[in-house]
Amino acid sequence: MYLGLDLGTSGVKALLIDGSQSVLGSANGHLDVSRPHPGWSEQDPANWIRATEEAIAALRSAHPVEFAAVRGIGLSGQMHGATLLDASDAVLRPCILWNDTRSHAEAARLDADPRFRAITGNIVFPGFTAPKLAWVKANEPAIFSRVAKVLLPKDFLRLWLTGEHISEMSDSAGTAWLDVAARRWSADLLAATDLGEEHMPALVEGTAVGGTLRGALASAWGLSSDVVVAGGAGDNAASACGMGTVGQGHAFVSLGTSGVLFAATDSYLPNPESAVHTFCHALPATWHQMGVILSATDCLNWLSGVTGKSAADLTGSLGETLKAPTNVTFLPYLSGERTPHNDAAIRGAFVGLGHESGPAVMTQAVLEGVAFALADNLAALKAAGTTLERVTAIGGGSRSRLWLKAIATALRMPVDLPADGDFGAAFGAARLGLIAATGADPLPVCTAPATAETIEPDAGLEAAYADAYGRFRALYPAIRAVTT
Repeated sequence: MYLGLDLGTSGVKALLIDGSQSVLGSANGHLDVSRPHPGWSEQDPANWIRATEEAIAALRSAHPVEFAAVRGIGLSGQMHGATLLDASDAVLRPCILWNDTRSHAEAARLDADPRFRAITGNIVFPGFTAPKLAWVKANEPAIFSRVAKVLLPKDFLRLWLTGEHISEMSDSAGTAWLDVAARRWSADLLAATDLGEEHMPALVEGTAVGGTLRGALASAWGLSSDVVVAGGAGDNAASACGMGTVGQGHAFVSLGTSGVLFAATDSYLPNPESAVHTFCHALPATWHQMGVILSATDCLNWLSGVTGKSAADLTGSLGETLKAPTNVTFLPYLSGERTPHNDAAIRGAFVGLGHESGPAVMTQAVLEGVAFALADNLAALKAAGTTLERVTAIGGGSRSRLWLKAIATALRMPVDLPADGDFGAAFGAARLGLIAATGADPLPVCTAPATAETIEPDAGLEAAYADAYGRFRALYPAIRAVTT
């Protein structure tokens, strides 16, 4: 048996699979986020351990015999968080999370240093780890002076599980300290934030062994003394392992609170100017590119709150047949935008409203606006050298076939829907645990799920969608000029 642990922002998920990768069960432990000041987002790492223990206790209770046969553990986690430890591994302050924006000035300063984009292949975003440490140095110097190790959230769990300071390539690529092409820490970038390699964990590949379960935990959980912990992955790379998105040309589109267009690549293809993330993948000699829009289903949820109608009612009012875009265009920048604009200040807009523009017209424009924002991501990936022929849809928004039809038509490519199953980050982490424990070839393990349905683009609406996308593209600079 193999265990996947996914440390998310709102909880820890533990998932158990057998040697044939059948999911036997899963359980969760709850987490809350502290926001002591506007723009701040923190968690106490002690609560990650508490939530993990809750999830494992529930899983052991439901599957005691199977759990006792665990031989490998894989880790996945929310990326970018700054977990600061002193020389005795005591936590120095709450972890500053991925969605914390306090270090925007420090991020801009680091990004102005050309070495960062040249070595990491990425813009230095405020959510990344390096600017957070620059903020701590400037605002909490007494704490900064005591920092002995900086760990990412999942790797703090690893420290608890194994006693080792170890990370892996996919998660570390989001720190702004990794030489992403060479897959190693950059001494120059660390020095730019007054740190050195001694402050960093050792690095392994996500499929490699990254420690062995401590004897005390193995005994408490009724496990053998040789359970290995895999390197693991950041959450999106782990989800890609679960979805089988690990080879050149494989991609998924995630329609969640935010939207992600994720493409695996077999070479390093940076394009920081378009705000594409270029990170190491969890598999050796593999990278991935990722376009991110900050509001996807959040846009529909926002319209639901404004209209007093449920998201299902709003989309249901449109029927089941895709229609040509109206003259109303929606810009989905409710929280700013990441790819391709890297603009935290821009905000959303409806343009072209008339007396006849009721909730149905506005809903249609919201679905189209998100689809066009994903088309922007596709263009950014293409500019970085990645060509896609189809994508697989995941996330809550993928339950709307009409929305997927709009996305397929905007992207001009088929959108596949996977068969029912749990293919998320915890499943991907469990797969990595299996690979590390058995030495299996990663590619036959990280296969794609069966396709239940394929949504084809509407060829009859291709010209109308192209015209509407042109309007969408022209509106960002116009809106930005009068709102920022």
